[in-house]
Amino acid sequence: MRTYWCETALLPDGLASRVLLTVDNGRFTAVEPNTDPGDATVLHGLVVPGLANCHSHAFHRALRGRTQTERGTFWTWREQMYAVAAALTPDSYYELAKGVYGEMLLAGITAVGEFHYLHHAPGGRPYDDPNAMGAALIAAARDVGIRIALLDTCYVAGGIDQPLNEVQQRFSDGDATAWASRVTQLSGGDDVVIGAAAHSIRGVPQEQLGAVASAFPDVPLHIHLSEQVAENEASLAAYGRTPTQVLDEAGFLSGRTSAVHATHLTSVDVGLLGSSATYSCFCPTTERDLADGIGPSVQLRDAGSPLTLGSDSHAIIDLFEEMRAVELNERLATQERGHWSAPELLKAATTTGHHSIGFPDAGTIAPGARADLVAIRLDTVRTAGTTHTAATPTGATTPAGAAEAAVFAATASDVSDVLVSGNHVVADGKHIRLDVAAQLTKSIQAVTR
Repeated sequence: MRTYWCETALLPDGLASRVLLTVDNGRFTAVEPNTDPGDATVLHGLVVPGLANCHSHAFHRALRGRTQTERGTFWTWREQMYAVAAALTPDSYYELAKGVYGEMLLAGITAVGEFHYLHHAPGGRPYDDPNAMGAALIAAARDVGIRIALLDTCYVAGGIDQPLNEVQQRFSDGDATAWASRVTQLSGGDDVVIGAAAHSIRGVPQEQLGAVASAFPDVPLHIHLSEQVAENEASLAAYGRTPTQVLDEAGFLSGRTSAVHATHLTSVDVGLLGSSATYSCFCPTTERDLADGIGPSVQLRDAGSPLTLGSDSHAIIDLFEEMRAVELNERLATQERGHWSAPELLKAATTTGHHSIGFPDAGTIAPGARADLVAIRLDTVRTAGTTHTAATPTGATTPAGAAEAAVFAATASDVSDVLVSGNHVVADGKHIRLDVAAQLTKSIQAVTR
């Protein structure tokens, strides 16, 4: 049993001061505000639940700084991404993922939804272990101390009515039935969820989407949706329907489904996503890096689609930036402020996010929940002076503005400590077991020479 004392903590009913937390067997057993620290480990600043990164392509991290030298679109960027995909092996992917997941931990991310479609050797030849690439990701996550939802992705077409290109052959099992057969050989655990995904309506033909949706009915189900206008145009030309309508007719939309990006939607699309309670996973730093556009986050929320967040291509790994970008993008689109509050965005990054990737007992500081904690310093050059003391209804005092400071001022660099299921994996801004920068340098050089 261990105890931690927080100067300020974000509890389910709001901010509280002087919070003593008791942790046993990886879970909170007691949460006591207005309590002296005693001999507990002290966590300074604002302590929030662990953050959930709901959409990751780990190998895209190798592109950072390399795709900013040219003009173009998502489609020209994709060719550079394919070059990295072609170079990876299970061993080099393990090394790269260790660095990427280590960077996530330093940013306060305690669980990742890995949208995994790089399955086979070049040419589509299966490895001796047909899940060698997925196993490498799971091993990397476990070795650095982050939980993972491996969202194993069906990808069998190069586009609507288009064959796979040479690199895409590595992604394909041939059809949805063969994909599902391979996925059944994967095993999860308390720290690993095996989820399902279809790459997109471009990567999975209309007639196979239902098979993907029904293959594993009790796990998270994810898909890229309407990230580019070109996808919508191709869908309308081939099917006479938007991608969202195609998914709805295939039985793909539900409360366990996440629509990633959901950028270019009609009002009908918004209504379908909302009425089915499908999550909308926004990845603003990637969406702006790739010039994709700004999605209708407020309309989706108001229709009933819960917001989650991801760092996708890892142009940046910083969920504080993803949170505030949702609100700031809305300001740019509408020329008005105040669409998303800091507590709403923190909920998207914690409680809602963990639910969407299959960890419903995480993302909250409450007895029985997984003991994930992120301490955010409130005395850095970015956060200093952003809070003030205010009285609570109980007569105690708490720093007012702490949530706003975290969402609208802090960065990943302001994270000092991270606990995952009670394990202290980041202390004083450093990973306890791994030199993350050295790991990233070594592993990225190995696949980009």
